[in-house]
Formats: sequence, C-alpha cells, structure tokens
Amino acid sequence: MKKPLIIRAEAEADLVEACRWYEQQVPGLSAQLLLCVDAVMASIERNPQPYPVVYKNVIRRALTRRFPYAVFFVEGERTIAVIGVIHAKRSPRIWKDRV
Repeated sequence: MKKPLIIRAEAEADLVEACRWYEQQVPGLSAQLLLCVDAVMASIERNPQPYPVVYKNVIRRALTRRFPYAVFFVEGERTIAVIGVIHAKRSPRIWKDRV
C-alpha cells in the first residue's frame, strides 16, 4: 500500500532556503533543483525501503542526482514524513534534532 508523503515545515523551509540560494547564483536554477527533489520524493513515496537507514534505525536518506542534497525521512505506519532537505556538506545536527 502506497503511503502518503508529508513534508514537515522544517523540510519545506530547507527547500525554500536552497531555492533562494540557487536562484541568486543562476536565474532558473532553483526550478531545476525543485525537479530533482520532486523526483526523489516521488521515488520515496513509491518505495521507501531501498533507501538506507542513517540514524536511530528510523531515519532514511535519499540523495538527489544533480544537486548535492539529501532528503531525510521517517516511514511511519500510515505516512512517510520528510524531515529535512539538507545540503550534503551541512552538519548532521540539523536533521538529527528533528526526530
């Protein structure tokens, strides 16, 4: 059974921040980032199991293809919650505190 994907406010804020930064670098680049993140989230929603567990046996990580971002998520009984969309070089403390 396909579980709905819920994007927490913190993850949405992460994505808005990343889009702002990319848009300042090259106009239109933020739209490409959004397409990459959307593709990863669609894959997570279809089948979250292949993605590795990276913290406390509950948080999984999916990497985007073109941009150095990771989507962190928790699979519950009925939903999948995206807790962060974080640049790969940022401190893990950012998303670890969101469990």
